[in-house]
Amino acid sequence: MITTRKMTNETVQDAFRLLSEFLRCDAHYLESSRAYGDKGDLALMAALNLFLTRPELGFIWLAYDGPTAVAVCVISFAISTSIGGLVVKLDDVFVASERQHQSVGSVHLEQLKRELRSLNVGRIDTSVHKANEPARSFYSKHGFVSLHEERMACLL
Repeated sequence: MITTRKMTNETVQDAFRLLSEFLRCDAHYLESSRAYGDKGDLALMAALNLFLTRPELGFIWLAYDGPTAVAVCVISFAISTSIGGLVVKLDDVFVASERQHQSVGSVHLEQLKRELRSLNVGRIDTSVHKANEPARSFYSKHGFVSLHEERMACLL
C-alpha cells in the first residue's frame, strides 16, 4: 500500500536519494540541466534544507511502499493573479525506476491533489519536455491541459 507525506528531517535522505537519481539519470532533465544551472548534489541538499527551514515556500512530497521511498516531487508555492489565490509549481516528479508502471505515480499525484486542496491551493502548474510523451500522457490522464507555452529560464 502506497502512503504519502511531506519530507521531514527524518526523511530528507529518502528525498535526496530519489531526487539525485532523477537529476543524474533523467534524459529529458539532463538535456536542459545546463540552462537550469545544475550545481550537483550540494545544491540539491541546500534546496532540501531550504524546504525544511522555510515551509512557506513549499515542500517535498514523498510516496512510500512500506518503509521504502518510491516517489518524489517538489512543490513550490506561488500566487496567481488570474485566480486570485495560491497555486503551486510541480517539479522534479520521479518514481523509482523499479516501481514505474505500477500506478505509484497516480497514487502519489492523487494524494498530493488532496493535500493541496486542504491547503486551499487553486491550481497545479507543471512543465513537460516536448519529447516526453509518456509524461504528457500521464498528466493529461490526471486532468492537466496544455497551455501551449514554452518554459524558459534565465540564470542570475
